[in-house]
Amino acid sequence: MQYRRDISILGYGCMRFTQKGNKIDLEKAEKEVLRAFELGVNYFDTAYIYPGSEEALGKIIEKNDLRDKIKLVTKLPQYFVKKTEDLDKYLTEQLKRLRTDHLDFYLLHHMTDYAQWEHLDALGIRDWVKKQKECGKIKNFGFSFHGNTEMFLKILNAYDWDMCLVQYNYADENSQAGKEGVRAAYAKGIPVMIMEPLRGGKLVDLLPSKAKELIASDSHGWTPAQWAFRWLWDQKEVTCVLSGMNSIEMIEENCKTASDAREGAFGEEEFQMIESIKGFINANTKVNCTGCRYCVPCPKGVDIPGIFSCYNHMYSENKSQGRKEYFQSIALRLQPAEASLCVKCGKCEKHCPQSIPIREKLVEADKALRPVHYKVMANVARHFMIGKKRK
Repeated sequence: MQYRRDISILGYGCMRFTQKGNKIDLEKAEKEVLRAFELGVNYFDTAYIYPGSEEALGKIIEKNDLRDKIKLVTKLPQYFVKKTEDLDKYLTEQLKRLRTDHLDFYLLHHMTDYAQWEHLDALGIRDWVKKQKECGKIKNFGFSFHGNTEMFLKILNAYDWDMCLVQYNYADENSQAGKEGVRAAYAKGIPVMIMEPLRGGKLVDLLPSKAKELIASDSHGWTPAQWAFRWLWDQKEVTCVLSGMNSIEMIEENCKTASDAREGAFGEEEFQMIESIKGFINANTKVNCTGCRYCVPCPKGVDIPGIFSCYNHMYSENKSQGRKEYFQSIALRLQPAEASLCVKCGKCEKHCPQSIPIREKLVEADKALRPVHYKVMANVARHFMIGKKRK
């Protein structure tokens, strides 16, 4: 195992512990956690809303005397926090579940909009975190993020964070926080943790057949998962990559890759391979958008590249995945950013290097991404997650 900042470059994502009936299979989870630890994994990530995960991980850690040998990470459900007292309530409950008196990393879970930070800031979270650090309950404070690059940078620059967790992989290089966000966080000197390195398995089992054939015939002999992991670990900005491992075989394969991969090892041949794989993935995309962002800012606030990314994922992966991404990165914002706001001024098209008929494609994308029931769901979810109504 390799380490960056004293953290294993492979982290254990505890959201996908195997279920047995309606409970976590604790015996199986224990064997898997212990095997990962034996192979050098020291970063274990969970969250308040992962059903049974905190309790299971806490029992495993206590039973096997692992607490002072690992980095324990969980997340505050900030979308449930309505008053200052809630901060203490959730932290106390989580420490009890995890059977510990301190956390190595405590994250604000699922941030999508700067308004969420403003809400927490108004509740006094800065002073609260300072107090928790002084009494030793929290060692490091950070945030996990699903949103666009602009929102990520605003949140990143709003506070002196100790770390961040972002969705990032070769298919999301220019969406969500993206490469720009990852590099900005690294420039601030904070650890950058990665979730969804395989895009929920889409970069493995659901790759187009031509991409799978290309990988199988390549002389490197790497699996689709190894290509995705190695692409991430090639980057100095990446501290740790989380994997939701739920089999001994998966753990052993990922740990072997984490021992072999090297920062800066990719050359022209490897990067070309990634581009070829992406080419097969993107063969069915609807808009030839590269995510360069020359088209923004839009006078009306439309997130043009973000919308096109979600629209493309509806066809390079599946419709539900594209709509899910839209839900997270576009719909869950305080300020409107959807395509229906477009007034067809054409400013964006004058700056587009790809000469995309943006106004026409926005209409298509909006129709595909926002069927009527999604609009209703988005309005309800926005009010719940952001805590404020649109102005």
